[in-house]
Amino acid sequence: MEDIRGILRQYWGFDEFRPLQAEAMACVIGGRDSVVVLPTGGGKSLCFQAPAMHMPGMAVVVSPLISLMKDQVDALADCGVPAACVTSMSTLNERQRAAREARAGKLKLLYLSPERLMTESTLDFLREVRLSFVAIDEAHCISEWGHDFRPEYRMLRRLKETFPAIGVHAYTATATAHVRDDIARELALREPEFLVGSFDRPNLVYRVQRRADRMRQIVEVIERHRDRAGIIYCIRRADVEQICASLQELGYKALPYHAGMPDEDRKRNQDAFANDETAIIVATVAFGMGIDKSDVRYVIHAGAPKSLENYQQESGRAGRDGLEAECWLLYSDADFVTWRRLQSELSPEAAKVAQAVLAGIADFCNSAVCRHRTIIRYFGQELPDPYCNACDVCLAEVDLVDDALIVGQKILSCVLRVQERFGADYTAQVLTGSREQRILDNGHDRLSTWGLLAEPGKKAVRDWVEQLVSQQFLRKTGEYNLLSVTPTGRQLLRGEIVPKLTKPAERGRQVSRFERESWEGVDRGLFERLRAWRRGRADARGLPPFMLFSDATLRDLARRRPSTDEGLLLVHGIGSRKSAEYGAEVLGEIAAYCRDTGAAMDVEVAPPSRDAQPRRERARDPARSAARTQAYRMFAEGKAIDEVAAAVDRSRRTTIQYLVEHIEREGIADPSPWIDTSTFERIATAARERGIDRVKPIYLALNEQVDYDQIWIAIACLRVKSSR
Repeated sequence: MEDIRGILRQYWGFDEFRPLQAEAMACVIGGRDSVVVLPTGGGKSLCFQAPAMHMPGMAVVVSPLISLMKDQVDALADCGVPAACVTSMSTLNERQRAAREARAGKLKLLYLSPERLMTESTLDFLREVRLSFVAIDEAHCISEWGHDFRPEYRMLRRLKETFPAIGVHAYTATATAHVRDDIARELALREPEFLVGSFDRPNLVYRVQRRADRMRQIVEVIERHRDRAGIIYCIRRADVEQICASLQELGYKALPYHAGMPDEDRKRNQDAFANDETAIIVATVAFGMGIDKSDVRYVIHAGAPKSLENYQQESGRAGRDGLEAECWLLYSDADFVTWRRLQSELSPEAAKVAQAVLAGIADFCNSAVCRHRTIIRYFGQELPDPYCNACDVCLAEVDLVDDALIVGQKILSCVLRVQERFGADYTAQVLTGSREQRILDNGHDRLSTWGLLAEPGKKAVRDWVEQLVSQQFLRKTGEYNLLSVTPTGRQLLRGEIVPKLTKPAERGRQVSRFERESWEGVDRGLFERLRAWRRGRADARGLPPFMLFSDATLRDLARRRPSTDEGLLLVHGIGSRKSAEYGAEVLGEIAAYCRDTGAAMDVEVAPPSRDAQPRRERARDPARSAARTQAYRMFAEGKAIDEVAAAVDRSRRTTIQYLVEHIEREGIADPSPWIDTSTFERIATAARERGIDRVKPIYLALNEQVDYDQIWIAIACLRVKSSR
């Protein structure tokens, strides 16, 4: 592994391994089959590229797209790694040159599509050369359970029969446990090592908003990243064309990409995006694996994707260089109607699965739970900290509604009073006091719930209805999505469960800690000068700019401002080959800038960690209102509940909710001074017998002698104690 570390330094300019890279490389060197799942930007390619430089012979890399193969080979060539790809676009001379170099032992990596690899002529050729191993990129394509199944990948199951003595290694960024098992089975891997990294991408800031003024919301994001690369995803081709045209009218460099376009137009637009000739691509999900651009600073979903797995994959195309990036999801209920209509054409079994995963993304949109936590929990993992400090919930860009129990009870009561015969929009109109003719004709303006929530307005009430559906207090049924109250909703009506309802916070967008730290010490003027130099140099070489140096490398250059070749080699992402190729020019740019501005050179700084999981701070509690903050402080001082309620001007029920949140966020297992010891022991005994998931069974077990407030507090402490 020390040899591998030297190879990383020499060719790629990296000093350390990222999480699981060393283990994945050890599998390759040791000839053990493996399935490696690392998030986008986690360094999967290096897991097979670096060992290929260390091992005798040539490695074959299976890749699904020509553009992806070409980009990887171009990037390797720029690092000094001998690699080639043979595709349907290769000329006869290119194919013959690759064959000669492979036979002569000069080629270390050969990229092939699955169709070309599994032809008899290719297999015969590979039997003649010294083959070190086979790496299968985008391996989820082999599984029907994966999000991008490709039947041609199924041919690869013959590899172990054809080359039984070499290791076969599968790599992907997105695979549930089911998909991982399917990959190993379909490839006939022999006792493979499963290496699964964290699915969390802490440099991505997730934000979710209900779609209102779509173009205004999109432009606000673009303006924060003027002239930086961004992707806007749409569900329909018509939306792609409309949004792209609107952006062009506003003066933005934007191009469309969807499956209805001619192949040559799609390729031209994709190349323009990769080469920084356009800043924005507006696309359907057809725009995906073919893009290897590392410096995408934002991804906007202008409509909800069809699953959390798709969202993780598509949003993950931002920030592949490890720097901060924004991921916005703008959704409406119409998105889910569209997906359900498309899914109606599937087989009954496939439709059932599709509807289940669609429900998962709907819950994600409407929940008040940490976005990072929700995504990685989908893949069977957990965040080590309660809050991520990198999503709208944890950055307190949304507030929890005070008196959420009462608001929820009003909404559910209205659903019952209209006899569960109407949908969400109609229910919101009744609650906000609408005098629409249909409401008057039905006599619903005379209901006790009519106008109960007039002050928040219809938009807020409509959002809360969807949040109650997401939290399973309400259910939508039938062709017209009529609302009905669930058994859990009945518990809410009885006050046994408190929902979490959100509203936009007045404080607006916040800057994540990751973003602040990634710019620390960077001279932004020099960074922009180096970006301009990179663009010109890349144009001259016919390469995408990010292949020369990533934004992370440019920031480290602008932080360190080296004056010598030795200083240049300390910069993240600069190895000996790139230093020899571009070092003189880069040092000249830095020297000229520092001379003009008086900036110091050879700054001694600790390099930012791009190869390890960034450290998270204990994030501030989500949805903090001034009342919450004051309540938390007073509870920390041991104040009584009624005293806190009076001080923050909230009902006792809301104050109890604040106390439960305080107990959970601070990890408090001792309920004093809010419950006496004997009462707590009685509650704990009942909870051991009846469980802590529901309040009412405990209340009944205690012969209704202990009030719900005390049970809620005790259960919060018991949960903390059980988690230790």
